[in-house]
Amino acid sequence: MDGEKYKVKVIGGEAVEEDRGGRKLLRIKITAEVDRVRRDYTITYGRYGRKNMASGFAYASASAPDGSEADAERLAAVVKALTGREPKVRRMKNGEIVVECGREHLDGFMRYAELADAIAKWLEETSR
Repeated sequence: MDGEKYKVKVIGGEAVEEDRGGRKLLRIKITAEVDRVRRDYTITYGRYGRKNMASGFAYASASAPDGSEADAERLAAVVKALTGREPKVRRMKNGEIVVECGREHLDGFMRYAELADAIAKWLEETSR
Protein backbone atom coordinates (compact mmCIF):
# COMPACT_ATOMS: atom_id res chain seq x y z
CA MET A 1 0.00 0.00 0.00
CA ASP A 2 1.63 3.22 -1.13
CA GLY A 3 5.00 1.46 -1.30
CA GLU A 4 4.72 0.03 2.23
CA LYS A 5 4.64 -3.68 2.95
CA TYR A 6 2.42 -5.23 5.57
CA LYS A 7 2.56 -8.63 7.18
CA VAL A 8 -0.99 -10.01 6.83
CA LYS A 9 -2.23 -13.12 8.62
CA VAL A 10 -5.82 -14.10 7.86
CA ILE A 11 -7.36 -15.96 10.79
CA GLY A 12 -10.87 -16.64 9.49
CA GLY A 13 -13.66 -15.51 7.28
CA GLU A 14 -17.26 -16.05 6.30
CA ALA A 15 -19.81 -14.68 3.86
CA VAL A 16 -23.47 -14.32 4.81
CA GLU A 17 -26.51 -12.99 2.96
CA GLU A 18 -28.74 -10.44 4.61
CA ASP A 19 -32.04 -8.80 3.66
CA ARG A 20 -32.19 -5.06 4.33
CA GLY A 21 -35.44 -3.37 3.36
CA GLY A 22 -36.03 -5.68 0.40
CA ARG A 23 -32.38 -5.49 -0.73
CA LYS A 24 -30.16 -8.54 -0.67
CA LEU A 25 -26.75 -7.70 0.74
CA LEU A 26 -23.69 -9.87 1.11
CA ARG A 27 -21.50 -9.38 4.16
CA ILE A 28 -17.96 -10.71 3.97
CA LYS A 29 -16.49 -10.93 7.45
CA ILE A 30 -12.73 -11.38 7.79
CA THR A 31 -10.64 -11.72 10.91
CA ALA A 32 -7.04 -10.80 10.23
CA GLU A 33 -3.85 -9.69 11.90
CA VAL A 34 -1.88 -6.96 10.13
CA ASP A 35 1.46 -5.99 11.65
CA ARG A 36 0.40 -7.53 14.99
CA VAL A 37 -2.96 -5.69 15.11
CA ARG A 38 -5.87 -8.16 15.12
CA ARG A 39 -9.21 -6.85 13.83
CA ASP A 40 -12.54 -8.04 12.49
CA TYR A 41 -13.43 -6.43 9.17
CA THR A 42 -16.79 -6.46 7.36
CA ILE A 43 -17.20 -5.62 3.70
CA THR A 44 -20.84 -5.19 2.65
CA TYR A 45 -21.68 -5.87 -0.98
CA GLY A 46 -24.80 -4.72 -2.78
CA ARG A 47 -25.99 -4.19 -6.34
CA TYR A 48 -25.96 -0.57 -7.49
CA GLY A 49 -26.75 1.53 -10.55
CA ARG A 50 -28.45 0.81 -13.82
CA LYS A 51 -25.91 -1.86 -14.67
CA ASN A 52 -26.60 -3.69 -11.39
CA MET A 53 -22.90 -3.65 -10.53
CA ALA A 54 -21.66 -5.50 -7.44
CA SER A 55 -19.86 -3.08 -5.14
CA GLY A 56 -18.61 -3.54 -1.61
CA PHE A 57 -17.94 -0.97 1.08
CA ALA A 58 -16.20 -1.05 4.45
CA TYR A 59 -15.70 1.82 6.86
CA ALA A 60 -12.48 2.38 8.78
CA SER A 61 -12.93 2.63 12.52
CA ALA A 62 -11.70 5.69 14.38
CA SER A 63 -11.55 3.60 17.56
CA ALA A 64 -9.08 1.15 15.98
CA PRO A 65 -5.46 1.16 17.16
CA ASP A 66 -3.68 4.17 15.59
CA GLY A 67 -6.99 5.61 14.28
CA SER A 68 -9.06 5.33 11.14
CA GLU A 69 -6.26 6.12 8.68
CA ALA A 70 -4.19 3.17 9.90
CA ASP A 71 -7.30 0.96 10.05
CA ALA A 72 -8.09 1.76 6.39
CA GLU A 73 -4.52 0.92 5.37
CA ARG A 74 -4.67 -2.39 7.23
CA LEU A 75 -8.03 -3.30 5.65
CA ALA A 76 -6.72 -2.40 2.19
CA ALA A 77 -3.69 -4.64 2.85
CA VAL A 78 -6.00 -7.54 3.81
CA VAL A 79 -8.11 -7.09 0.66
CA LYS A 80 -4.99 -6.94 -1.53
CA ALA A 81 -3.51 -10.02 0.15
CA LEU A 82 -6.69 -12.03 -0.41
CA THR A 83 -7.65 -10.83 -3.90
CA GLY A 84 -4.40 -9.62 -5.46
CA ARG A 85 -5.99 -6.24 -6.23
CA GLU A 86 -5.77 -3.03 -4.27
CA PRO A 87 -9.13 -1.47 -3.30
CA LYS A 88 -10.00 2.21 -3.57
CA VAL A 89 -9.71 4.19 -0.35
CA ARG A 90 -11.87 7.32 -0.22
CA ARG A 91 -11.72 10.04 2.38
CA MET A 92 -15.13 11.64 2.81
CA LYS A 93 -15.79 15.28 3.73
CA ASN A 94 -17.27 14.19 7.07
CA GLY A 95 -13.96 12.55 8.01
CA GLU A 96 -15.03 8.95 7.37
CA ILE A 97 -12.74 6.71 5.35
CA VAL A 98 -14.41 4.21 3.03
CA VAL A 99 -12.67 1.22 1.43
CA GLU A 100 -14.40 0.32 -1.85
CA CYS A 101 -14.22 -3.09 -3.50
CA GLY A 102 -15.56 -4.04 -6.92
CA ARG A 103 -16.49 -7.19 -8.77
CA GLU A 104 -12.82 -8.05 -9.37
CA HIS A 105 -12.34 -8.24 -5.59
CA LEU A 106 -15.43 -10.42 -5.23
CA ASP A 107 -13.99 -12.80 -7.83
CA GLY A 108 -10.77 -12.89 -5.79
CA PHE A 109 -12.68 -13.68 -2.59
CA MET A 110 -14.37 -16.60 -4.39
CA ARG A 111 -11.04 -18.47 -4.45
CA TYR A 112 -11.59 -19.33 -0.79
CA ALA A 113 -13.85 -22.27 0.09
CA GLU A 114 -15.25 -20.50 3.18
CA LEU A 115 -16.61 -17.69 0.99
CA ALA A 116 -17.18 -19.21 -2.46
CA ASP A 117 -20.61 -20.84 -2.05
CA ALA A 118 -22.26 -17.84 -0.40
CA ILE A 119 -20.78 -15.43 -2.97
CA ALA A 120 -21.88 -17.58 -5.94
CA LYS A 121 -25.39 -17.90 -4.49
CA TRP A 122 -25.65 -14.15 -3.85
CA LEU A 123 -24.43 -13.30 -7.37
CA GLU A 124 -26.98 -15.67 -8.89
CA GLU A 125 -29.87 -14.39 -6.77
CA THR A 126 -29.12 -10.72 -7.40
CA SER A 127 -28.37 -10.88 -11.13
CA ARG A 128 -30.99 -9.48 -13.47
